[in-house]
Amino acid sequence: MVSRKKLGEPGEGASTDSPSPVLHDSGRKKKKITKAERLKQLQEEEERRLKEEEEARAKYEKEEMEKLEIQRIEKEKWQQLEAKALERRNEELEELYLLEGCFPEAEKLKQHIRLVSQWKHYIECDGSPDPSVSQEINTFISLWKEETNETFEEVIAKSKLVLHLIEKLKLILLEIPSYDLQDKNIIQYHGSILELQELLHFKFNMATEILLREASTIADLDSGNMEKVIQDENVTLYVWANLKKNPRYRSVRFSETQIGFEIPRILATSDIALRLLHTHYDHVTPLRTVPTLLQKHSSAITHLVKDEVKNVEAALSKEFQEEYKPGKSESHSIHEEEIKDEEQVDIEVPTSFVQEESEATKYELEKKLLSETVSAAQLLLIENAPEKPHLLEDSEVDMCQFTALGGVYHLDILELPPQCKPVKGWMIMEILKEGLQKYIYPPVTKEDFEKESAFPPIGVMLEAHENVIFFEDPMVARWDAEGKHWKTDGISNVFYRSEERLISFSMESLGPVTLIQDTHIHMPYQSWELRPLDVNKVLLTVTTVFTEIQIQIKEDLCLLASVKLNNKKHSSILEGKWMTPISFIIALKETGLNIFPTEHSHFYVAINYKIPLVEMKAYRQMALLGSAFAFGWSKWNIECDSKKVIFKVREHLTKEEEPIQNPNWALLMFSGDRAQRLKIDEYSEAFSEALKEETEFHSTLYHMVKDFASEEAMEKIRSSNCQFLDSVCHMLLSIRLLSYS
Repeated sequence: MVSRKKLGEPGEGASTDSPSPVLHDSGRKKKKITKAERLKQLQEEEERRLKEEEEARAKYEKEEMEKLEIQRIEKEKWQQLEAKALERRNEELEELYLLEGCFPEAEKLKQHIRLVSQWKHYIECDGSPDPSVSQEINTFISLWKEETNETFEEVIAKSKLVLHLIEKLKLILLEIPSYDLQDKNIIQYHGSILELQELLHFKFNMATEILLREASTIADLDSGNMEKVIQDENVTLYVWANLKKNPRYRSVRFSETQIGFEIPRILATSDIALRLLHTHYDHVTPLRTVPTLLQKHSSAITHLVKDEVKNVEAALSKEFQEEYKPGKSESHSIHEEEIKDEEQVDIEVPTSFVQEESEATKYELEKKLLSETVSAAQLLLIENAPEKPHLLEDSEVDMCQFTALGGVYHLDILELPPQCKPVKGWMIMEILKEGLQKYIYPPVTKEDFEKESAFPPIGVMLEAHENVIFFEDPMVARWDAEGKHWKTDGISNVFYRSEERLISFSMESLGPVTLIQDTHIHMPYQSWELRPLDVNKVLLTVTTVFTEIQIQIKEDLCLLASVKLNNKKHSSILEGKWMTPISFIIALKETGLNIFPTEHSHFYVAINYKIPLVEMKAYRQMALLGSAFAFGWSKWNIECDSKKVIFKVREHLTKEEEPIQNPNWALLMFSGDRAQRLKIDEYSEAFSEALKEETEFHSTLYHMVKDFASEEAMEKIRSSNCQFLDSVCHMLLSIRLLSYS
């Protein structure tokens, strides 16, 4: 029986879940959008877009309004801070003026120390002259000239006093401010230095002649020639006399060392002597002149002060005369005698008062004069010269760019004087009237074809001074006596063995030579830090490409604490020796540790130029805070303009010499008349001059750090010694950390 299925019922085997084919096909068809619906859709999209634009515009306007409001608030806050800073500016500057009174006070102390030193020398009566007194030094020179037949050892003994006198005169020229030096005194001191230098070298020549006359009596038994080496802390003499004239003996070496000469055949067969006189000092390079700019400045201020004192005295006198002038009333005529007596009393009182006032005013003005001249002297230390001193000749060494180190090597070929002869127990000696003569090599009248073959260059082997550090292979320069300067021509085949400290080269003709190094090899500095160790004691660390130099400063003395080369401690002859700042600077320069720019250094070093007045004010105020605050190098100092300086600062009250790990530094910006704490730190990504929150402007660094300083720190600052502050300031001015790092 066949059953019928209703329409729409599923058949056998068909899934009840599957949709019908008809419905499936109709589901695939897309609904057609009418034109009205399309317009409506576009209208909705346009409305949505306009709404979004309106919201964005409203949001932007709101943000702009908020931004303007923030700027307005910040501007108001900035104006309030500026107004507040301006309000207390005079008060802060007056307090700073009182604090900086330590610098003229230190200058007074130095003047007093110099006078005491002169007096002590006078009462000691030790026989040595005072080099600043022309009569005494002239008498000393005249008496020594009269002494003859002195041996080399005797001259060396006397040279210690002569060198002391020369150094004393040089220190007088450097330590006494130029406003206290008269032109005639400068000329006198320069003249005395030159006379002493020339006389000392003359005495060494005379002693060499005496030694060479006796060459045959002290000749070496093996070679038959005379060889003599005399060593002293200031001088080393190597002398060789060619007595045998052996043409095969052309290599001269002294006392089993490698120091000596390689001479050509013509010299090996001549009556000559070779001398290498190594003076560990430099008496060849011309002396530098003392600047006279400050003398004019001081003179002008002195005249102004005198005029002002006279004006004040006149004004005070006139004021009191008018105030106490007797009236012309009738009562005066009635009581004439009584009034005359009263007038005398009244007039006497203001007269004495005027004198007291004028004396007080004069004292204040003189104090102001000294303060201004000291400031001018400090400013002169960091002034840059507008141009180089002079044009150089070909091969001339620029002594503003290079420094002679290790003294001077006087290389000479000398004519061998007649030898003494023993006759019947006597020594007969022929003394030449012209004295010791130099042997001319090569001869002036040599033929052209003989130049290369007959008169070849002379080989020289020298040893660099043990106390000098050469950070690069040194250059060799010879002295040009005609031009009065060092030159590099006429020298070839230069080779330096750093481990043995030996340098070899060839010279066309012998003469004084020296080893030179770039003056600015340590500049610019990589970083620096000034850290207090105690009251009146700080540690200054300067890091350069080659070395790390640590300097201790206490009271009016400086000490080389340590030197590191390639992160390894290097022993120096200066370590452990306390010296005055100027003597210390000279000593460091002479050992090759020159971190002291000159007025011409900016021509040779890429510096971070800062206006000298701003730089000077920063150093003075850093020195004032040195007993309680540490200062350090900041990478942002190069980002700000030349009218501002930036450095790190933090309170430091501990006495440890080792630096604190991860210290909390504040970043200060100073423009000479405004100090502010910056919002950024050393690790910020970009530079900004934005003010740190909850901080204010101040006119001085002293008042800036006072905002976050402890009472203990401020007490240490107030108890600092004026000599210590002056020494720290002088070192900062001499090294110029803010411009040369």
